[in-house]
Amino acid sequence: MAEVVLAGVGKVYPDGTRAVGDLNLNIADGEFLVLVGPSGCGKTTALRMVAGLEEISEGRVSVGGRVVNRVPARDRDVAMVFQSYALYPHLSVRQNIGFGLTLRKMKKDVIRKRVDAAAKTLGLEDHLERRPRNLSGGQRQRVAMGRAIVREPQAFLMDEPLSNLDAKLRVQMRAEIARIQRDLGVTTIYVTHDQTEAMTLGDRVAVMKKGELQQVAAPQELYDRPANLFVAGFIGSPAMNLLKGDLSGTEGDMRLSIGGQELRVGAGVLERRPALRDYIGRSVVVGIRPEDMEDARLSPGGEGTRLTSTAELVEAMGSDVLVHFGMEAATVVTEDTKELARDAGTDVLGTLETPHTTVVARFSPRTEVQVGDSIDVHVDTARLHFFDLDTSKSIWDAEPAVETADEAPPETAEADTADAGEAKEEEE
Repeated sequence: MAEVVLAGVGKVYPDGTRAVGDLNLNIADGEFLVLVGPSGCGKTTALRMVAGLEEISEGRVSVGGRVVNRVPARDRDVAMVFQSYALYPHLSVRQNIGFGLTLRKMKKDVIRKRVDAAAKTLGLEDHLERRPRNLSGGQRQRVAMGRAIVREPQAFLMDEPLSNLDAKLRVQMRAEIARIQRDLGVTTIYVTHDQTEAMTLGDRVAVMKKGELQQVAAPQELYDRPANLFVAGFIGSPAMNLLKGDLSGTEGDMRLSIGGQELRVGAGVLERRPALRDYIGRSVVVGIRPEDMEDARLSPGGEGTRLTSTAELVEAMGSDVLVHFGMEAATVVTEDTKELARDAGTDVLGTLETPHTTVVARFSPRTEVQVGDSIDVHVDTARLHFFDLDTSKSIWDAEPAVETADEAPPETAEADTADAGEAKEEEE
């Protein structure tokens, strides 16, 4: 086990394309860090630079206090689990798990002991003599993880290992991966585009966009205190509603106008966000999470906590009801929201002003709201989010910090054993 440090790491391809720029991360010994972001954001490239499968253009990567920029992949003492599993169809489960150890010409009794221990951890004891074609998707993924576990590396690197599984099996395997990592205590870097995976698995989550680190924090902190519009819109399902609003009034009686309707901004909001005082009389981006709204008939609230509209779509989910309603408010269009829209496969207008914005609220299943009903929506105004219209940054007393890696240690001349290099050969 070891700390992994990325200090100013960048990747520039020969055609000039910058995939990753100035990435700084400290992954503590035994920590589970998740890299998350939309397709093409550079997260897999960053992981492959740690593994030694991509050349590092700038900066330094260190594993266990040793700079590995020029250390071959097989000598970096990390193990990678691929999206494709990379299993050999003609080998048994036992042979697949022990493949890397066999290449190193380890003693047969040592290989058997390690494979048996890994199989027990993964629940594969009864499948060791089977071939991959006779296994389910979840079992194949366990075999791929077993091959990483038996190497006893300093770090696990996982590249979207659950993306080939169906939804129910992904939930099951998330729990399994979390349990295995916790039991083994191995430093783990996990790449995914699925923010649900990121939030449920990671000790910390690093959000990336266009090769740049946007924020790294514990999952709940990302959710409660996103650094900017991109993080706010990316984390959470359904996504945070983002609208243009205008602040008015005084510190003791601040009001937020959204599409001609008014909400009261309580003193508690100003205590948590003192910088908001400077925005009185100005336009801001207001963020409202769906779960912070409720049918006012079930949760009346106080003065200045209601929005009035008409239900345009009602989705009964069993545990809750998603109610879509319109607001005559401006849609927020910034580079951050354009990126989120592209990732979602939707079109975004190139202007800030649009006449109608659809808002999604998460109502209790006890609601009786139907499509076409006039509705009063209670808003938990204490949980409103505010962002600067020009910079897209969240409005607090100070900006949430993006992590900077500590100074990396000098590079050593010698490398230890264990590999990720053969993983590259298997992938290819």
